Amino acid sequence: MGASCCQGGCQPPSDGAGPRFRRALWAALVINAGMFVVEIVAGMAAGSSALQADSLDFLGDAANYGVSLFVLGMSLHHRARASVLKGATMGAFGLWVLVDTTFHLLNGTVPEAATMGIVGVIALIANGAVAAMLYAFREGDSNMRSVWICSRNDAIGNIAVLAAASGVFATGSGWPDFAVAGIMAALALSGSAQVLRHALAELRYSPAGQG
Repeated sequence: MGASCCQGGCQPPSDGAGPRFRRALWAALVINAGMFVVEIVAGMAAGSSALQADSLDFLGDAANYGVSLFVLGMSLHHRARASVLKGATMGAFGLWVLVDTTFHLLNGTVPEAATMGIVGVIALIANGAVAAMLYAFREGDSNMRSVWICSRNDAIGNIAVLAAASGVFATGSGWPDFAVAGIMAALALSGSAQVLRHALAELRYSPAGQG
């Protein structure tokens, strides 16, 4: 929300601290934590950069949902500060994926397509359920917006992992896996920029000690 609008007397954006939003966040946290365990094990076993990247995305999202639950009901300033942390985490994830993908690219890793495909389908179902639960809360303050961006990016990333699995199976090359990992890194960096931009605007509107 722009500062000019708020100077005109508009109300601070809602933090969404209702029971429906809390239940959705708890469900999302549990699903993401469980999928992190599944994907990190499968990604390491299959040698897939895309699966390992997606597993860390699940871990980061579980932490983000936990932070979102913690700050519900707090002032806009505190919620915005939490969103800055989440935005920075998303950006760090994107940079890590780029480094990890470069490592596998230089080593010529060819992942196991079958494992990628099976786990990718499971992850897509999990993220689709989370995105459906959180879709109704996509508007609001930067805290709510960051939650929706995380779930949206995850679902897109899972579709990309399935495409990578098909590409690896068809070509016998690791290039599809590397390409998808790069796309996921770009999504994380883009989402980070959106969340940080929104959160910093809220911090300017609501200094410490106010709303």
